[in-house]
Amino acid sequence: MLQKKRLLMLPGDGVGPEIFSALKPVVAWLQSSMDLDVKEAVSGYNAYLAHGVTLPRDTLSLALDSDAVLFGAEDNEAFSTLHPAERPSSALLELRQKLGVFANLRPVRINPSLVSRSPLKPEIISGADFIVVRELLGGLYFGTPRGIETLPDGKRRGVDSLVYFSDEIERVARVAFELARSRRNKLCSVDKGNVLATGALWRDVVSSLGRSEYPDVELSHMYVDNCAMQLVRRPSQFDVIVTENTFGDILSDCAAMIPGSIGMLPSASLSQQDESGRRRGLYEPIHGSAPDIAGKNLANPIGTILSLAMALEHSLGTPELAKRLEQAVEEVLETGKRTSDLGGDGTSGTREMAQAIADRLQA
Repeated sequence: MLQKKRLLMLPGDGVGPEIFSALKPVVAWLQSSMDLDVKEAVSGYNAYLAHGVTLPRDTLSLALDSDAVLFGAEDNEAFSTLHPAERPSSALLELRQKLGVFANLRPVRINPSLVSRSPLKPEIISGADFIVVRELLGGLYFGTPRGIETLPDGKRRGVDSLVYFSDEIERVARVAFELARSRRNKLCSVDKGNVLATGALWRDVVSSLGRSEYPDVELSHMYVDNCAMQLVRRPSQFDVIVTENTFGDILSDCAAMIPGSIGMLPSASLSQQDESGRRRGLYEPIHGSAPDIAGKNLANPIGTILSLAMALEHSLGTPELAKRLEQAVEEVLETGKRTSDLGGDGTSGTREMAQAIADRLQA
């Protein structure tokens, strides 16, 4: 008998709660299709208001006990009125650390019915289908020392440390090589090795791993500034891109405009494989909290729905349901249904789009 899978849903802040509320019929379809235990908990600014911390102990305990965590959004701007020393830690960063999710996958592909929505010309984006693999637990976001200090002469100085260890680079590169093997066998490693010592180490470790374990994968290297240019010049040249934390954050957001809206793109953050080959994962859309449209039924739920599909594939052991969910999204888009970020006429908001996808699944 198959073991019940456990999914934790963390709506968080901003547009997160209304998107998760709209997802209820999609989740109900999942529970009717597999043995799935679903729980919901608080995190982010809403958790801080209620509990004084952004990631309550009970929420973390549920996350550690789950196969997959679906995360909505975190509104860090809500803490901007507090002194930097008084601002609480990020729930999302703490979750990443505690869950040990080091490899962030951000797929980018263009739906044929949305070609006209991209700010890039159709002939440029034609055939674009790639994945950015971002290292998630190292680099500037976690390196020490860091902080802001006032010097004796009155000037203020901010310090961040860009730190990488060879084993951190190797484990995320291995995920990227394996992913390339399952696709078109091409991997582009992105760094800034001509300026940064960490970039030189990154290139050396990835090159060595490619020679010793993945000689069948076509490996290329690119500086990050050139990669940013190539993403808007000829994105179809890429299959899998692997890069460090900060570069991955920036490049994947840049790539989000290829399909026309940042609200379309999902992401998966994966841990090491267990004995069965599956990985525990943290899944989230990349659009952020978008507080300016929160509560207005305007947010695009597709990024979250496709993140759920990635959870089905990588952590919940049901790739066939993942494909069905992706297919339902494509079919609804092909009917011309659009949220406002995709040029919709205002009749299809968050709830309506999610319900249309759920209806397609039931059909």
